[in-house]
Amino acid sequence: MNSAQLCPVSKLEKLLVATDRSELSEGAIREAIHFAKQCSSSLYIVSVMETNPEYETIGANVFQKEEEEAIKYLESIKKRVSQEGLSCQTTLLHGDDPYRLIVDTAAEKAVDMIIIGRRGRRGLMKVLMGQVAAKVIGHATCKVLVVPKAARIEYKKLLVATDGSEHSMAAASEALGIAKRCGSNLVAVSVANLDKELEKAKADVGRIVEMARKDGIPVEALTP
Repeated sequence: MNSAQLCPVSKLEKLLVATDRSELSEGAIREAIHFAKQCSSSLYIVSVMETNPEYETIGANVFQKEEEEAIKYLESIKKRVSQEGLSCQTTLLHGDDPYRLIVDTAAEKAVDMIIIGRRGRRGLMKVLMGQVAAKVIGHATCKVLVVPKAARIEYKKLLVATDGSEHSMAAASEALGIAKRCGSNLVAVSVANLDKELEKAKADVGRIVEMARKDGIPVEALTP
C-alpha cells in the first residue's frame, strides 16, 4: 500500500499548526502541508506573541515591530500553502501562556490534530518551546504530532511504547491503524524500572503484538 495515495491517520478533517516563527518550525509546517494534501484537511496556522503589559508599555515600538514581523511571517506561510494548491487560516495569538492559547484554539476550531515543532529558536526560547510542546501534549484533547526540523514522516516503521494504560492502548490503536493503511512495520516496546515489573512489561508488549498479528501487521517485540 502506498502511503502517498491515502490519508495515513484516521479522521484528519482539521489540522492546526503552531509555529514559533523560526526555522525550527519548518518540519511541522512541511508535514502539515503534506497531511492537508493527503487528507483534504482544513489547515489552521497559529503563532503566539507572548504579552507583558510592562514590556508593551516600555518597549511599545519594539513590540509593534515584532508584531508586524509576525504578521508578515504568517502571510508568507499562507502564500506557501496557496502555492501547494491549498488554503489556510492564519491567526496571531496574544497572551502570556502559549500552550493554553494553542490548546484552547484547537478546541475552539475542533481540530483533529495539532502539529508543533519540538524546540524553539535558541537559549531560553529553545527550552520554553520544548516545554510548550510538552504541555500541549499533556493538555490537548486531540491528537498531537511533534515534528523535529529535519524530520520527514514516511511510515516505514512505527514504534509503540506502552505501559498497558488506557492512554497507551489508544496510542497503540492509532499506530495499528496507520500501519494497516500504510503497510508499516511495527515495533512494540515497554520499560521496566524494577525486576518485579518485568512480567507486566512483557504482557503489555504481548497485547500489542497479538493485536498487530491479528491484523496481519509485521511486528517486533522489544522487552526488558
